[in-house]
Amino acid sequence: MFELSGNNALSDVLPFDIGVTLPNLHHLILNDCQLSGQIPRSIGNASQLKYIQLDYNKFEGTIPLEVGNLKDLEVLIVGNNQLGDKWGSDWELITSLSNCSKLLSLALGSNNFQGVFPPSLVNLSTTMQSIYLEHNKIHGGISSDMWRLQNLTVLVLRGNFLSGSIPPSIGKLYNIGILDLSENSISGEIPLTLVPEQIVSLSSLTNCLDLSYNFLSGPIPSEVGKLTNLVLLNLSVNELSGDIPMTLGKCIEVVELDLNDNLLQGVIPQSLSGLQGIQELNIAGNNFSGPVPEFFGDWPNLEYLNLTYNNFEGHVPVKGVFSNASAFFIAGNNKACGGIPSLRLPQCPVRESSVDKKKRPRRVLLVGIVAGAMSLLLILLVCFLLLLIMRRKHRVPNLPLSEDQHWQISFDEIQNATNHFSPSNLIGMGSFGSVYSEILSLGEQQLAIKVINIQQHGAEHSFLAECRALRSIRHRNLVKVVTACSSVDHQGNDFKALVFEYMPNGDLDKWLHHSFVAQDEAPNTRRRLTMSQRVNIALDVAKALDYLHHHGEVPIVHCDLKPSNVLLDDDMVAHVADFGLSRFIPKTVNHSTEETSTSMGMKGTIGYIPPEYGMDGNVSIQGDVYSYGVLLLEMFTGKRPTDSSFQGGQTLQSYVAACYPDRIMEIIEPTLLPMDNGFSCDEIDAGKLQECMVSIFRVGLQCSQESSRARMGIRSAIRDLEAVKDVLRKLAGVSLQQEHRYIE
Repeated sequence: MFELSGNNALSDVLPFDIGVTLPNLHHLILNDCQLSGQIPRSIGNASQLKYIQLDYNKFEGTIPLEVGNLKDLEVLIVGNNQLGDKWGSDWELITSLSNCSKLLSLALGSNNFQGVFPPSLVNLSTTMQSIYLEHNKIHGGISSDMWRLQNLTVLVLRGNFLSGSIPPSIGKLYNIGILDLSENSISGEIPLTLVPEQIVSLSSLTNCLDLSYNFLSGPIPSEVGKLTNLVLLNLSVNELSGDIPMTLGKCIEVVELDLNDNLLQGVIPQSLSGLQGIQELNIAGNNFSGPVPEFFGDWPNLEYLNLTYNNFEGHVPVKGVFSNASAFFIAGNNKACGGIPSLRLPQCPVRESSVDKKKRPRRVLLVGIVAGAMSLLLILLVCFLLLLIMRRKHRVPNLPLSEDQHWQISFDEIQNATNHFSPSNLIGMGSFGSVYSEILSLGEQQLAIKVINIQQHGAEHSFLAECRALRSIRHRNLVKVVTACSSVDHQGNDFKALVFEYMPNGDLDKWLHHSFVAQDEAPNTRRRLTMSQRVNIALDVAKALDYLHHHGEVPIVHCDLKPSNVLLDDDMVAHVADFGLSRFIPKTVNHSTEETSTSMGMKGTIGYIPPEYGMDGNVSIQGDVYSYGVLLLEMFTGKRPTDSSFQGGQTLQSYVAACYPDRIMEIIEPTLLPMDNGFSCDEIDAGKLQECMVSIFRVGLQCSQESSRARMGIRSAIRDLEAVKDVLRKLAGVSLQQEHRYIE
């Protein structure tokens, strides 16, 4: 056995003759040793090799076909390298591995393998137990002959470009325990269970069934109840519709259930009350209705419950998980009431007593008399106001931002609230207007008022675009607009303004480049963002983009993503703002992430504009991904993309790439660096910090590739940043279920 792991590599490359000099080698374990170059072809000469583990290195090129000569090979683990033919793979490797009749496990994940789903995969050894091909560039459909691998217990294909439907024959993998097809472009319905050999009938699925982040449609099959031993079921971020099947309550071993961001509806069936072992339940972003089930509070192990953005109504319980505001989320259910005070829900109406009912007739008569008199006075008052309005040529706001909008604002109210647009109330300047802060007569709520500079070319178009975008979206990480004003000032000039929620922690740009000074702090008191805060903010922005691109009525391209358009609330939750340049993409191309564009006249902000916008004047969701990649690099280097130190064609991307991955500690924001005790301000040691930064910069660099086709998808960015967040959470000793900064 030859074993070496960690950071103890003896050299940078494997000896080219390793298979010749060590012919009797049985185990070759060289994981996480920073090895580079190519895997030597001579490895095929070590005829007694049974176990090869070379993951988490920097190997390039292809895996030598000579590996297929190893007749006794049982395990081949080469994930997390840079292997794969960038011109396209014909999967000769898989064909050669079919000669390894004893092969049990194959792990090629997180490399650059590409091409259609390898048809020769089904010809691997019948003893094969686990296959990991995640995070590559495999496209096409899953082979309908996968059932031939009868001993397969693990199949992980997440994070590729697979399309088509799930072949029903995959249900013949009777021993499968983990099936992960998430983060692909798989469509169609979840295979029905009219015959035993169907996917959700597999009683062997005891660990994980993950079909999230695809385009699956139709109902959840009622036969899901046969998965009685399943621990994790994730069907989130699809287009599933219909009710939750009552049979789901038979999955009594489930610990984590994710159904969020679908089109599911109806009431929550009482049969789910039997899921006593569940720890996490996320059903946010659907159309569920009816009362909030009280039995959620009876589940003894439930530590995370997300019901946001549904249509639940009525009283919210207060026991169990409902008593923990950091574990329970209910925002976006406008008819919900009660609950613990920290939820800030409206009080539930008090039920009328029997005594009150007896007094009702007299009350009705009295109310009728008063109402009649008030109606007469109101009619007279309305007539007077109409005459006054006609004289002043006052135009009532005609651009409501939501169907249920009930509060409108006039020019006079805005003028008074801003102290006649006093500079002391000014909190920001934009391309098309100025932003003021003041308390308006809307529940004494502090709001931000964006006054549009109508004289600026394109300002009115920007105002209309922002109204149109904000009217059709709602998400925790998007700025909430309260109302709009389209009127005239006292000189008869057009006046337009937008009123938003006020964000007390300002914009991200100030935190990154000027440090933040709170209103109630001394001028010399400045605060900086910690590592954890930056990762959380980066995730918030990514989730906002994912919502805009994939979960609205039509995809929306922001077109001007930058730090000054990311606002931070009291809890440092990020909200993407300023939709003045946003563009809608036709519904007919809703699922496309590439070659989906629409003409635009304004280009955004220098440094964040993707290269293709300057060539063809078209926008796409991949353009937003580019801007996000630049923003991410800026957040963790502290350098703007227009930094004066970038000379001779150097960019922020090339600046980071030159140090990636070995010297990244040289370029990160200085306040994140370890202090004298060896730990950063987040109490992260240098080794873990570098590990996290490698992942973050990889996302930033892949998102900001010059070619739009080469850019990472925003969903993959979320996945990788969630992994970093999980590392930070574990280091801080906080469990996944207790972390409350989750998408709502």
